[in-house]
Amino acid sequence: MCGIAVIVCGVRIELSTLSFLSAPPFEQLQFSVEDVKSVLSQRGPDSVGEKKILLQPTCGQDSVTLSVYEAAEGTRELGDTSSSGELHFIGSTLQLRGTTPIIQPLVDSSGNILAYNGEVFGGIDLDSYDNDTEVLMKSLEKAKDLVPDVLSMIKGPWAVIYWQESSRTLWFGKDAFGRRSLLVHWPTVEDPRLLLSSVSPASSVAHGSGLDGENGNGVHRFWEELPCGVYSISFGVSESGLCIRGEVTKHEWRNGMWKELIEWERKSVVPRPEDVSTSSLSGMQEEEDNGLSTSLGLAQTVLVVLKESVRRRTSLHCIFQGEEEAVPVAVLFSGGLDSMILAALLDQCLDPKYEVDLLNVSFDGPNAPDRISAEAGIKELQKIAPLRRWKLVHIDADLSKLTFETKRVMSVINPADTYMDLNIGTALWLAARGDGWIHEESEDQPGEEDNRQIKYKSDARVLLVGAGADEQCAGYGRHRTKYRNGSWTALDQEMKLDMQRIWKRNLGRDDRCIADNGKEARFPFLDEDVIKTLLDIPLWEVADLEQPSGNGDKKILRQVAKLLGLHEVAKMPKRAIQFGSRIARESNRKNFGSNRAANQASAGSVRFHSP
Repeated sequence: MCGIAVIVCGVRIELSTLSFLSAPPFEQLQFSVEDVKSVLSQRGPDSVGEKKILLQPTCGQDSVTLSVYEAAEGTRELGDTSSSGELHFIGSTLQLRGTTPIIQPLVDSSGNILAYNGEVFGGIDLDSYDNDTEVLMKSLEKAKDLVPDVLSMIKGPWAVIYWQESSRTLWFGKDAFGRRSLLVHWPTVEDPRLLLSSVSPASSVAHGSGLDGENGNGVHRFWEELPCGVYSISFGVSESGLCIRGEVTKHEWRNGMWKELIEWERKSVVPRPEDVSTSSLSGMQEEEDNGLSTSLGLAQTVLVVLKESVRRRTSLHCIFQGEEEAVPVAVLFSGGLDSMILAALLDQCLDPKYEVDLLNVSFDGPNAPDRISAEAGIKELQKIAPLRRWKLVHIDADLSKLTFETKRVMSVINPADTYMDLNIGTALWLAARGDGWIHEESEDQPGEEDNRQIKYKSDARVLLVGAGADEQCAGYGRHRTKYRNGSWTALDQEMKLDMQRIWKRNLGRDDRCIADNGKEARFPFLDEDVIKTLLDIPLWEVADLEQPSGNGDKKILRQVAKLLGLHEVAKMPKRAIQFGSRIARESNRKNFGSNRAANQASAGSVRFHSP
């Protein structure tokens, strides 16, 4: 996980080619380069670097050309509008790959500059000892004018900022599902800078919010999530030679795989009568059929790609470690279906000598539903994986005492700004911090817990998260509503909408909250091969919403759980983190007086007011 940013000043940037932009007035906010570096360093605590270049019109005999110079320290303050342009790159690093430390942004012998936040899990050849940022830098240097082709090859989450010296072009963007955060401030009359950053500085959070992304004065948010894709700005000099110009272009994905996944078109949506009867029969007889039914065969296929997805994200030869025996990977753990599957698969992919931290957040001590299911879940994991040392990290929180933490999360989740975002973000932020307690095992009876509780803080830098499972497998209550009101086609369209907006509603926010603790979130359910496999399976095999909650929703994942020996969790209903941890209940009481008042106000969608 890294933090990346670029500040572009003194350039007149043309935005007319971007169809999704509107042009309301923006709030004018003041923050410094140090503010940006400070917030990025939380994401990448191992190193922080910067690089500045100047763009200067140069008069020749027949024309005016654009020259590029390396800028000296203190050349320009934010907001300076002198005749030259400046690009100020900033990068922080959480070192997870490679055998030697690196400092971002990287600069090669040709003057190209790269700030990269992501992982390469496929598409570009990478040896076990390689750092993927360095390998990507070499690939981009060879690419010349084929930068979109290189970026389209990457399998894995990424956000990138890249200066291509030879063409005087700034490239930037993020993967097609937006698994890494990248915020943008497009130039406006009020603030003509182009700003890109993994996260917003605390001082740039707007005070007060209103509907549709505007505050009470009708002023639009300063920051927004950059829509997924690859963008470029080619810089040049105006015809008069008096100013530097740049035009933003959004590029098509060059890899057909991405186009297919983004369109998210399932071939088999509406079953024939015999499909439904066969599916229901196989579901009833799956124990007797010894894995020979169609449903279990498909579940086995999903299990194989999910296991490979977890393996890619947890292979120790790719994880940079200071201490060999340190806990390398943790799981965001509710004891529910998704986190139990990830934990069981992690056990199959990780040497048994390593401990695994299971991070569980509760705002109601031992009484929160997620704490109860986590306690039951670890016992089930111990049955199927007795050689593993599982550490259930109890992270207890009292919302009324989280003044500093709440302000921090409000800043980090920006531009997300509803109470639901804040509740989810707070739970994720505390989970990623990993500061809680564990039961101490008795020396006389290993494996038996005594009454001793000892403080414990997880040092795992990689955190497995179950994001994407509900969207792809019909895990939300509204999926059932859509199915009842419009049957299979309506359900399919709702799931498609979920997948096409997951970057904006979930992943940017989640990435920022987890990364703020110097941890990297990895999403095995959002692996490209997993998405493709689930999309190829008939919808009625993925979910059967004629069956009750805890059975037909996420049907195929429940079958995967049974194949892993997780029979108890396979029957558990879906529970979102804000409800399972009970932060939503405490937030409702704190901000609305009661759950009833909060429900009447539709509290989840109400926008909070920044401190």
